[in-house]
Amino acid sequence: MIDDAWIPVLDLEGRHREVSLRGLFEQADEIRMIACELPTQTFAILRLALAVLHRSADGPPSEASWRALWRGRRLPLSDLADYLDEFRDRFDLLHPRHPFYQVAGLRAEKDNAYGLERLIADVPNGMPFLTSRAGPGMESIPPAEAARWLVHCQAYDPAGIKTGALGDPRVKKGKGYSIGVGALGNLGGVYLDGATLLETLLLNLVPIGPLRQPADERDVPVWEREPQSAAEEPGATRGPYGLLSLYTWQSRRIRLFGDAGGITGAMIAIGDRLDRQDRQLLEPMSVWGRSAPREREQKRVPIYLPRPHDHTRALWRGLQTLLPPPVPAASEPPQRLSATVLQWLARLTRDGVVSRDFQVRPHAVSVAYGTQQAVIDEVFSDSLTMNVLLLVEDSALRATAIDATGDAESAVRALRGLATNLVRAAGGPDDNGAADRAAERAYAVLDQVFRNWLAGLGPDSDPTAERADWQQRVWRAVDLIGRELVEAAGPVAWVGRTKLDRNGREIHYSSYQAETWFRRDLAKALPMTITTDQKQEMPA
Repeated sequence: MIDDAWIPVLDLEGRHREVSLRGLFEQADEIRMIACELPTQTFAILRLALAVLHRSADGPPSEASWRALWRGRRLPLSDLADYLDEFRDRFDLLHPRHPFYQVAGLRAEKDNAYGLERLIADVPNGMPFLTSRAGPGMESIPPAEAARWLVHCQAYDPAGIKTGALGDPRVKKGKGYSIGVGALGNLGGVYLDGATLLETLLLNLVPIGPLRQPADERDVPVWEREPQSAAEEPGATRGPYGLLSLYTWQSRRIRLFGDAGGITGAMIAIGDRLDRQDRQLLEPMSVWGRSAPREREQKRVPIYLPRPHDHTRALWRGLQTLLPPPVPAASEPPQRLSATVLQWLARLTRDGVVSRDFQVRPHAVSVAYGTQQAVIDEVFSDSLTMNVLLLVEDSALRATAIDATGDAESAVRALRGLATNLVRAAGGPDDNGAADRAAERAYAVLDQVFRNWLAGLGPDSDPTAERADWQQRVWRAVDLIGRELVEAAGPVAWVGRTKLDRNGREIHYSSYQAETWFRRDLAKALPMTITTDQKQEMPA
């Protein structure tokens, strides 16, 4: 894995190819990004690369040492090469004694035959008709592809009962009972995507300091430790005691079957438990939120847990939960915490290390699991291009961007009201179907509008003028959809009908009345689009 190509990348010329782990670092300034089949696979492999880089950079031990790397836009390639050479045999996928991320000789009480559907996340276990991989493609995969899914499995494997491994005292009647999802399964993953992979690696290489929990001598990556057995690591040696053990956490005990010509199956057993509670100073690549149930149970505050992203809406609509929150005026601990990598970049911006016109792309990744977290339902991935000033807590530009998302929500609420009232005017069912469809359509249009507007904000932007510009863009988009809804309502809605409201009052619903209410609500939602004369003419 050090010298053989297995990591898919996209280079600066837009070409897809595969590189080795060594090549990933040596060509980092020529590579745009790691580009795997799933965004979760990309995230897991990025963290593996960061573990190697952290170890080679010795931390980095201070902010000054990080600044030296950033100013020179360079990686410690000589140290990286020496490090990878030292542990070359531990990165061998098929090593007879210590295969990479696996347990040699792992077996169950009964030597069962295992297929690849246990390893490959986009093949629903027991439902192969839902994947394009069905048939001969599931009989064998190249070792390079198996390596990618191996890293992904340790990170995102679903919960549920696993094969019971011989030698694991937790096994009962041949079954390994659930210890939860893989190491990254509960994270609201966030990483910073730079213009090149070199920038991406450096931006996510948070040095030892106040934003990171200090590590001790026990914090080493898994390949520097003695090969693992089937059993769970004792708490005294398991950790995690720092980033290195966290980034290479072994949630599962795995054994791949096959040879250099192809991998034909995988045995997956339970591995090491990982408690994420209050790990916010250790885990730098997740958003966090306070857990009221645990605070009540443990009778202390605050208690933080990682928060997966909301898969029902685009990242920009939850911008406030992504960015570093303002410092609370009172002593009450904040309800949410942003990812340390974002706090780190905000600090660099305030200190002038990173230019105020620097553009960065926070990239969010998380997984939604199904029944009892035993299946992967959905993979979420989204990113935003923004100026670094938006990460700074006291930035007027940051406040403008957050307020802009509120403008969009308010305008879409007005559109939902129009859709609902048009259905009432036509005598249709009094449910949310039409409103939901109108809102979905509006958000689809506003999605690219917001991304373009956000990417245009910079240190020379006037916050008030930018907010007014945004409200004009929203008004044009939502007004057009509203006009089309009214035109499509039909003659029955034009005539309308009288209905009782929840207070028993008679109200006449018609297309004309619905549009009038819509204009009023849209003006309230987007006040910077309305002139003084227009405000005076608005109905109450």
